[in-house]
Amino acid sequence: MAESSRSQTVTLSPNGPEIPALGVGTWSWGDSLFWQYGKDYGVDDVQQAFKASLAAGITFFDTAEVYGLGKSEELLGQFIQGTDAPVAVATKYFPLPWRFNAQAVADTLTASLKRLQLPTVALYQVHWPFDFLMGQKTLMNALADEVNQGRIQSIGVSNYSASQMHKAHAYLAERGIPLAVNQVQYSLLHRKIESNGVLGAAKDLGVTILAYSPLAQGLVTGKYTEETYQPPTGARRIDPRFSKDNLRKIEPVIATLKEVGQRYDKTPAQVALNWLIGQGCVVPIPGAKNAKQAKQNAGALGWMLTDDEQGKIDAVTKPWL
Repeated sequence: MAESSRSQTVTLSPNGPEIPALGVGTWSWGDSLFWQYGKDYGVDDVQQAFKASLAAGITFFDTAEVYGLGKSEELLGQFIQGTDAPVAVATKYFPLPWRFNAQAVADTLTASLKRLQLPTVALYQVHWPFDFLMGQKTLMNALADEVNQGRIQSIGVSNYSASQMHKAHAYLAERGIPLAVNQVQYSLLHRKIESNGVLGAAKDLGVTILAYSPLAQGLVTGKYTEETYQPPTGARRIDPRFSKDNLRKIEPVIATLKEVGQRYDKTPAQVALNWLIGQGCVVPIPGAKNAKQAKQNAGALGWMLTDDEQGKIDAVTKPWL
């Protein structure tokens, strides 16, 4: 993986597509099961998020066939049709039990491309490392075939352990194709990939980490505090991290992010995202339901924390390793 601190772009594998060092996660676009799409926000809001992201130079969007049962891909496809700007799209294949042969991969990709209204995507990822009836070697070979046909430009996995990454990497290497990405949960309040070998393996293999939930569902923004506690809604209602006790535990983290942010006129969220980018080989993909959130996220680019500031934030978030 090559990164330029000047332009803050990342190349997904040698000769792969180039993307900004920050993307947009679109799980909430069209999803009313976990999120409040159609109630608290709708198509106009997410379209404005798309436009605001492009205006800020954020041209990489991550979706999946299961987000809103295809609705997220459909919305993204609609929005792309309305712009001349170059957009890089990543989507995902879900390894369901009845998808037991290589043809299932081809058929699923065909359906995603149709919803996206695109002939090819920059990145195609395996959503979870489930095996069921199709082994990883068959799966990786099917993905390699799609690279050779030009329907996907790079291959990624998601939620893979270090050993699972190594296996996927080895199978693809037999076909002369690199493993470009492992998309995993990574934030200041969920630093497990630093201690479980995933981040180390990614660096060794030249794999980019796409960090989902990089703002810990909004916990690092400072929006949720013990003093202003209200029972969470949506996906957060089943997340124990939004309890009063946990909000008390993260107060030192928020205080540190605010203190560092004041030096740059940046918010805690922008500092948290910048810290992730500074880890090297990491591209955060925060969600954005509206233009305000998209602009806020984009403020994480164009500047870098000092080593001392990185260290200070590292120290206060050690309990989440």
